[in-house]
Amino acid sequence: MAKTAKSALENPIFQNPEKARNWLEALLWADGRVCGYCGSIDDSTELPSRPGFYQCNAKGCRKQFTVMVNTVFERSHIPLNKWLMAAFLLSASKKGISAHQMHRMLGITYKSAWFMMHRLREAMKIDAKPGPMGGEGKVIEADETYLGKRDGNQIKPDLFVSGFGWMKHPVRDNQRKIVALVERGGPARSFMVDSVNKKTVTKILFTNADRKSVLMTDEANIYKAPGAHYADHQSVNHSQYEYVRGSATTNTVEGYFSIFKRGMKGVYQHCSEAHLHRYLAEFDFRYSNRAALEIDDQDRTKKALKGIVGKRLTYRRPDQTRYA
Repeated sequence: MAKTAKSALENPIFQNPEKARNWLEALLWADGRVCGYCGSIDDSTELPSRPGFYQCNAKGCRKQFTVMVNTVFERSHIPLNKWLMAAFLLSASKKGISAHQMHRMLGITYKSAWFMMHRLREAMKIDAKPGPMGGEGKVIEADETYLGKRDGNQIKPDLFVSGFGWMKHPVRDNQRKIVALVERGGPARSFMVDSVNKKTVTKILFTNADRKSVLMTDEANIYKAPGAHYADHQSVNHSQYEYVRGSATTNTVEGYFSIFKRGMKGVYQHCSEAHLHRYLAEFDFRYSNRAALEIDDQDRTKKALKGIVGKRLTYRRPDQTRYA
């Protein structure tokens, strides 16, 4: 891929479906061609009459497959080059890109662009059991934020509260609640929760943050009990306008929330409660693979596309569990 976004979009893999297929095969099948049905490796035959199709020779399978089988691209009628361009645009846009903008740029319907983007967000999700963040000598910042006002199943973006610099809060019961962990110089993980309390926060911390880490939070009481189990727990008192005290600060996680909220308010604008967890996955992915970690747009796109394998998302599929 080219070094700049403008020249990258002129890459042949974004213009030609066959070149896109060859590129994706090289990316996903670097260790050998894999049958999407049975998982056999290098036990298939190319079908000259059907470019891109392969006949699995494994006993008990014998099915024809392509590189799109067993991925979020499976059964899609959108050309593969447009899928790759969409993945690049979503990965390279720091605050996201709207489905309306995507449908105009790719020349597909808005409905197709909307569903395409949710499939790509599914690819960006971390593994079910990714292992803990941090470790000895690492610092993890934890904080909570509140998103929008509820109106039925829609989240109105005209009100954003982080607890940072506010004297009086609106009624939080009417807002969506999000808890985030950010490792300084590392990844971010955010969770949509039913309520922000000690039980919920403790479960998130113990599951996702190595207890050898140093924990940084604000003055909220919900962090005191779990914080005692970490190598050190430091906090700043935002209610007294204390935002930095030596190395103690939550500015890193607040910075993550700033990017997330600007994207949700300025780009996506309307978000159904049922899909908020996928938007969180999108922002987590880009932040965890940001330029400050020496990951450029091209490498970020490749990493996102490696995540398409083994995942499916259909219109009729029941909503996935999204709460911590």
